Amino acid sequence: MTSPFDSALYSPAYADPDMARLFSAGAEVRAMLLVEGALARAQGAHGLIPKISAQAIHRAALEVSLDPAALAPSVVENGIPVPGLVAAFRAAMNAPEHAQYAHWGATSQDIIDTGAALRLRRALDRISDGLDSTLTMLADLAEAHAETPMAARTWGQVATPSTFGAMVAIWGEGLLASRAALPAIREGVEIVTLHGAAGTLSVMGPAGPAIRAHMAETLELRDPNRAPHAERAHMRALGAWLDGLLQAAAKPATDLLLLTRESEVTLGTGGGSSTMPQKSNPVVPSTIRALAAHGAGLATTLGNAHWDQRDGGAWFAEWLALPSLVVATGRVLTLLSEMQVTPDAARLRARLDAPDGLIHAEALSFALAADRRRPEAQAQVKAWAQEVAAEGGSLLSRAGADPADYTPEQQWGEAPDHARRFAARARAALA
Repeated sequence: MTSPFDSALYSPAYADPDMARLFSAGAEVRAMLLVEGALARAQGAHGLIPKISAQAIHRAALEVSLDPAALAPSVVENGIPVPGLVAAFRAAMNAPEHAQYAHWGATSQDIIDTGAALRLRRALDRISDGLDSTLTMLADLAEAHAETPMAARTWGQVATPSTFGAMVAIWGEGLLASRAALPAIREGVEIVTLHGAAGTLSVMGPAGPAIRAHMAETLELRDPNRAPHAERAHMRALGAWLDGLLQAAAKPATDLLLLTRESEVTLGTGGGSSTMPQKSNPVVPSTIRALAAHGAGLATTLGNAHWDQRDGGAWFAEWLALPSLVVATGRVLTLLSEMQVTPDAARLRARLDAPDGLIHAEALSFALAADRRRPEAQAQVKAWAQEVAAEGGSLLSRAGADPADYTPEQQWGEAPDHARRFAARARAALA
């Protein structure tokens, strides 16, 4: 075992099983056979190969079952599975007069990349569903706690009053942006690749573009009208989008690790320690952070430039990185959408009600600025704050301020509105 995604011990924790099946060897072979069948059908319709042979190839592509393990020696020899797949497919057809036309004029990358597009379409369906479930959960959470007061933090320090719902809105905004970008990613990725050995599709002659368009219609993919063999803009965009989605999911995971540290938020049942009986470890947000960190490295691999009209090495690197990146993304969304996030309102508010009142320093300095220059007001409040830190007491008392003017409701600004606006936008997007 070289990857936790394929490990009987670790894969239940780190991999989405349904997503992983899309990247199994069996699924890859089946997808490539579907592409070979669609190719033959389109070529028969446009007179490039005999129609009767096209029908035989298309039917066989739906019926023939090939053992991926039997194709492995071809991958070792050729670096790619298609030569072995085509030879095995022709033999399995048991009709050499028709089988000779299989894979007519195509190159291996045409078949592999189009087969990958078929599987990525289904993977992106699952990611889309996971995003929707996550955004539904966050919208409900933001709205329910739009007015649950808490202390906002900047640079890791207590800053000013806010609400838990506003924090949840920040978590959701990044995911909502990823969702909005998904249609463009799908348009770029769900494409037919049929451009021949050097991207010119010369062997198919004038019928080539029409055959490609026919294949796209049959497979319900898009004809990109460009040769993506070496210009991998669509794969770079996919990698960047998946990475962005993972990092957006890592934001709530990171904040929840901090909030669970002092039980301001609980996450249902936690993980146990092998030696400390009192521990309830935040396993789920830790797993999300780990997968996001791993995904960032995988996404970098998809950004490599390709040489010439086709590049084996950079193309192979995509195969090494992309399945794990997609499977990690699917797992992260499942974990996040199913997380039971329960804020403890009393613990969250406790920092706002601290006797020193230092959280109100900013608001107090602006109140004083009503009758003096702003720098003077700020300097005065800073001096009082230093005295409170050294001697104790209350900042509001030193300023002679009325505590009723410094309740969370008076000082949380548009935090509740922020929470509710996010919830409304999320629900509108999901409608």
